[in-house]
Order: sequence, then structure tokens, then C-alpha cells
Amino acid sequence: MTVHKKCNLPSKACVVCQRPFTWRKKWQQCWDEVKYCSERCRRSRSMRIHQEKN
Repeated sequence: MTVHKKCNLPSKACVVCQRPFTWRKKWQQCWDEVKYCSERCRRSRSMRIHQEKN
């Protein structure tokens, strides 16, 4: 288990809003798969893809 200090937490950019977001403990096991900063961005991405198909 890797211990992170709050000032050294990894971060990445959200694929929808392009805002940076930092690592959270709940993402400890799946950080590589996390793409969205929030549930709202995740939903808006799927809505946008659905609207483009129609």
C-alpha cells in the first residue's frame, strides 16, 4: 500500500470538462481507469454520446 501526502497526490484532467482533479482514497484500486472528475461529468459524457448517435 502506498501512502500519499496530501500535497503530493497524483492528479489528471477530466475528459469532459478538462479540469484537473486529484486522487481520492475511493479510487485507490482503480485510479488508472478513472476518467471523470464527477458523476455529473460522467453523465454528461454519456448523454452527449447518446445524442450524437441519434
